[in-house]
Amino acid sequence: MTETLPFDNSYARDLSGLYARVAPTPVARPRLIKVNRELAEELGIGADILESENGAAIATGNFVPPGADPLAMAYAGHQFGHFVPQLGDGRAILLGEVIDRTGTRRDIQLKGAGRTPFSRSGDGRAALGPVLREYLISEAMHTLGIPATRALAAATTGESVYRETILPGAVLMRVAASHIRVGTFQFFAVRGDTDAVKRLADYAIDRHYPEIKAAAHPYLALLDAVMERQASLVARWMHVGFIHGVMNTDNMAISGETIDFGPCAFMDSYDPATVFSSIDEAGRYAYGNQGPVAQWNLARFAETLLPLIDAGRQRAIELATGLIEGFPQRFSGHWLAGMRRKLGLFTAEADDLALVEAWLELLRANAADFTQSFRRLCDAALGGAEDAAVRGLFAGAGGYDTWAERWCARLARETETPRQRAAAMRLVNPAFIPRNHRVEQALNAAVESDDFSLFNRLLDILSRPYEDQSEFAAYADPPGPSEQVFRTFCGT
Repeated sequence: MTETLPFDNSYARDLSGLYARVAPTPVARPRLIKVNRELAEELGIGADILESENGAAIATGNFVPPGADPLAMAYAGHQFGHFVPQLGDGRAILLGEVIDRTGTRRDIQLKGAGRTPFSRSGDGRAALGPVLREYLISEAMHTLGIPATRALAAATTGESVYRETILPGAVLMRVAASHIRVGTFQFFAVRGDTDAVKRLADYAIDRHYPEIKAAAHPYLALLDAVMERQASLVARWMHVGFIHGVMNTDNMAISGETIDFGPCAFMDSYDPATVFSSIDEAGRYAYGNQGPVAQWNLARFAETLLPLIDAGRQRAIELATGLIEGFPQRFSGHWLAGMRRKLGLFTAEADDLALVEAWLELLRANAADFTQSFRRLCDAALGGAEDAAVRGLFAGAGGYDTWAERWCARLARETETPRQRAAAMRLVNPAFIPRNHRVEQALNAAVESDDFSLFNRLLDILSRPYEDQSEFAAYADPPGPSEQVFRTFCGT
């Protein structure tokens, strides 16, 4: 095999001792499912390499391209609030890094590539369903404009994996700005290895936040920068009804990308208490809790940086606490700014928060579909009888009429025309999201019948989430009573 990828592996080169070198375990009969041609070209790889006769071997780890330096990253993490001192890449192997066409360094990782020193009692493999779920939802997040890891390729292995049942195995080839997590810092901090924490922090600054290298307190600035990206990221999740499902500290990326799409889901009927994850029995990671959980996770990140922030522990705690305590205001600022855009507001007024909260309460009280309600409100912004579609979502409509009167009065103080406003709203209120029942239909067809047609169709629809695709209008509809999905599963 002669296929090469333009690797430049800084994590392996600069952070020895912070990972374990390990090669992917070959699989029996690799078969390519999908290649993300657009992303391959963006990375400077060329889709023809991955779509060649050897592409499946590359995508599953049967062939390690020259220049790769496979490794499993070490990390710890708080899982549902309980600290686990050693987790690590138990079924994922970082092949290496490439510098894309914009000059940005990107990780290329194989998920489901076999056992590593961090696998514990696991098999190191991934089942087909979770691989396709991550492919679909990570790419949907990207097209929705939300920072996320991305899917470069997916392939089946020709082998079975054993969970509650016997399932077909698969490998996901995914791309990230990096796979450094809050839990990566925790792994070394809990062992008292301040030198390793400092090396990791310096590396993270060089790779993700070079603008803060000259700051008077660079490690405090690192905490601040990570906090800002997380505040923005989680607010953007909320704007599209996304529920991560497992916001453990090992699933919070320092880069500010959405990472690990296990039992994640998109909310249908609006309710801030919505939970889908089958393992989140107490609702810790419910939709409405995601902001406070992000703050909690960031406090754990701050704890790892204390020896670097200031030599005096008490002073370090005071400085870090001052930042962490400001998270709710920062998060709320991002959240409200996005909600203004979703309601067609271009300026800020003091009563906007009350207007947004009244709208959301109207949705909750009527069990109205979150995505559909906002999308139909785009038409209502045109005025006149254009609000019939959204008005019809509310029982009795009296509550909607009362709220709409307030909303129209607020819009009257803006300078944009109704047509400009509606067009702007359609750019932030998607028509299409990965509806849970549609995702399950696609996964079931692939897993049970080796039929990827629904997967490919859904992927194509989700590549244009803000467009009215009349031929696929049914994919914008919420589930019927018999189609509702109430639980999603991790798949590990």
